[in-house]
Amino acid sequence: MPNQERSTATTPPVPGGPQWRALLEARWQARLEELTELSLAFHAAAEAIVHARVDEAAQREAQLLLRRAVTARRKLEDVEEALGRLAAGRYGRCEQCESAIPAGLLALIPEARYCPRCDAEPGGPW
Repeated sequence: MPNQERSTATTPPVPGGPQWRALLEARWQARLEELTELSLAFHAAAEAIVHARVDEAAQREAQLLLRRAVTARRKLEDVEEALGRLAAGRYGRCEQCESAIPAGLLALIPEARYCPRCDAEPGGPW
C-alpha cells in the first residue's frame, strides 16, 4: 500500500503562514535599503548641481537616480500592500478573479497581486 502522507519538504507553505510573513519582511527590508541608498545618492547629486556648475551628464545622472528612487518607492509600497493583504487574510489571492496565486510564484515574487492568467490578459489587470 502506498504511503499516503505528503512530504512537507515539497509542499509549499500555505499563504498567510509565518513563512510568507518572514519572506515579505525580508523583501521589505531589502526594498527599504535600496530606496535609502538611491535617495541619498540623488540628494548628493542634486546638492552638487545646486552648488556647482555641472555638465549635462551629471544632470542626467541625477534624473536617473530620481527615477530609480521613485521606482524603488513603488516596489516598497507593493511589499507594504502585500503585508496588508497578509494581515487581512487575503494574501495569495488574485485581486482580479480571487483565485489562488501559485505558491511558486509567490515564492519568487511575494508581493504578486494577480494570478498568471489575469496577469497575462492583454492590457493586464490594471
